[in-house]
Amino acid sequence: MTTTHLNMGPCLFNWAPEKLKDFYFRVADEAPVDTVFLGEVVCSKRQPFFAPEIPEVAERLMNAGKRVIFSTLALVMTKREMALVREMCEMEGMMIEANDLSACAQLSGTDHALGPFINIYNEGTLKVMEQQGAKHISLPGELSRHSLSALAKAATADLEVQIFGRLPLALSARCYHARSHGLAKDSCQYVCDKDPDGMDLDTLDGDPFLAVNGIQTMSYTCANLVGELDDLQNMGINHFRLSPHDTDMVEVAKIYRDVLDKKLEPIEATEKLDGLMDGIPFANGFYYATEGAKAKGAIADFGL
Repeated sequence: MTTTHLNMGPCLFNWAPEKLKDFYFRVADEAPVDTVFLGEVVCSKRQPFFAPEIPEVAERLMNAGKRVIFSTLALVMTKREMALVREMCEMEGMMIEANDLSACAQLSGTDHALGPFINIYNEGTLKVMEQQGAKHISLPGELSRHSLSALAKAATADLEVQIFGRLPLALSARCYHARSHGLAKDSCQYVCDKDPDGMDLDTLDGDPFLAVNGIQTMSYTCANLVGELDDLQNMGINHFRLSPHDTDMVEVAKIYRDVLDKKLEPIEATEKLDGLMDGIPFANGFYYATEGAKAKGAIADFGL
């Protein structure tokens, strides 16, 4: 029987260092996850606050039997940011997840991971990245079942799919979060910390549309592939990513682990997850090659 791996992706939001530290300590001690990704992915201005805590957090996680992978920035625009990426890529004995092509260039020829910000949409790109040393690849959240199946058939690397959390959609040199508060990016006052799951964005008609997280645009809905786990495993995909949100992520991990272990049905799991998400609706439309915000399968049957 093929082993399934439940993984905790990097925190994409601006949480206080003490909150992040407590979060990772609890993940180490209580969460049934196999791999934990550490590192600032979205905004380099946030990086210095939690960086001093990372060695202790990584040690705690590894002592608890978790595999630790360090994630790089997803948008590199300055020499300082390039230096941060280069420094991380030169860490000896550590697996690094590249989220920008500059990191891919640094890691080429060594074993490494790729994050969902690297656009792998077809078998040709997949093969090139594998030849450069990619051993673990987290695929973009907007891929359909058909695309995932085709990539799984061609892959030699371990493929991972995000099964929970708002999906990262785009990054910009501008900070929408700062602008929404009448501030410039360089003097943002770190206002993104006011929205621990991102800032909801509505259309002019008042309909919820997207979420903003600093320079990042995310889905308004929360991806939930709890009903598609069997299908993904049948394709040959056995790594599943949970993206941290401001809820009980240990309980989220336990719910998904129970579904993977056949101890819980997807509809029951969805009901439990719904109680943890404070009104953020679930969606899985991308998986079914339709609008990403739509809900199908188990989560649609639950009535969300």
